[in-house]
Amino acid sequence: MTQQLYLEDSYLKEFSAIVLELGIDQNAIVLSATAFYPTGGGQPCDFGILRFKENISNVIKVKRIEGKIWHYIEGELPQIGEMVNGAINWERRYQLMRTHTAMHAMSAIAWRDYQAQVTGGNMEPLSGRLDFEFENFNSELVTEIEEKVNIEIKKGLAVTSKILPRVEAEKIPDLIRTKINLLPVYLTEIRVVSIAGLDQQADGGTHVADSSEIGTIKVTGYKSKGRINKRIKIAII
Repeated sequence: MTQQLYLEDSYLKEFSAIVLELGIDQNAIVLSATAFYPTGGGQPCDFGILRFKENISNVIKVKRIEGKIWHYIEGELPQIGEMVNGAINWERRYQLMRTHTAMHAMSAIAWRDYQAQVTGGNMEPLSGRLDFEFENFNSELVTEIEEKVNIEIKKGLAVTSKILPRVEAEKIPDLIRTKINLLPVYLTEIRVVSIAGLDQQADGGTHVADSSEIGTIKVTGYKSKGRINKRIKIAII
């Protein structure tokens, strides 16, 4: 099992690890530990580099497959048992952290004030979209949500995470904001990300430590995806 350093410290930029497994056909490796976030939960993977011996190879994709975190390499592959030094593309990572926390804040406001559940979402650095169950939806409501979210994030709310036994985590009211519970049944522990006084959600992504780091949320578009399924697109500025 790869140690998931990105869950322990979202601000970790560099790390060292040992190569555990090679995927020659895919030019990919599994490491003993990693700060590279694998694509999942609507959050794209990290990019960066791996250094070993005299080589510098680009990490162009990171993906979890059957419990293993595979790092897809552009360049020379290290060997099993070899020590590598990794460095993530920090600018990209930090933009994704700001975006992800912003989306948690928006979903929290949608639920707190309108009892609207999330039906889908996706993000890129400094932009994202969330789909909600809203029956009534108009420009005034969208502007109201944008203003409420920005008021909260500018308070400088602490963003923290903790790992809880599943039975304990499931006792938290409204822990799952999505219409469908996406937590695999085999999980015995659940990571809970909290924005102080605003939000608690089960989540495996990377986040800023203080909501003020997000910046400002700007709604860039919205549309109806069905009778009660509505989409809001945002940018972080």
